[in-house]
Amino acid sequence: MMNRIVVATIVALLLSETVLAADLPPGKWWRRPEVAQRLDLSQEQQTRLDGIFREAANDLIDRRAEVEKLSIAMRGELDQQQLNRQNVLRTAARLSEARGRLFERELSMLVDMRAVLNDPQWDRLRTVIDRQRAQRQQHGKQRPRG
Repeated sequence: MMNRIVVATIVALLLSETVLAADLPPGKWWRRPEVAQRLDLSQEQQTRLDGIFREAANDLIDRRAEVEKLSIAMRGELDQQQLNRQNVLRTAARLSEARGRLFERELSMLVDMRAVLNDPQWDRLRTVIDRQRAQRQQHGKQRPRG
């Protein structure tokens, strides 16, 4: 029973959602008027960010799909009446590797996007991100538990 609890705890950590390296807002944040204005993005910068996003999009979709498929496989392994420790660990390793590949691609895109922004723009973006993160955390604390 204790092994099952330990494995379930480890898997819960593995199944948590992968987050973009800098926790950037989702989608084409640089095209949102309020963000573009706050950062004072030029049209040329927005065009460059579009290109970086397009270049990464298909790869990110594939890597997210791989993570999702392996998450489903992990849940399937854990739902077995008789847990097969080797299968669980093998699937967990594959899931961890897939998440690592996704993180690396997200980080690569972030580095490319960061290179488009000047230091003051990056600092303002970080402020926006930090504010959004704080709002999400506050919202999460307000949800009733049941």
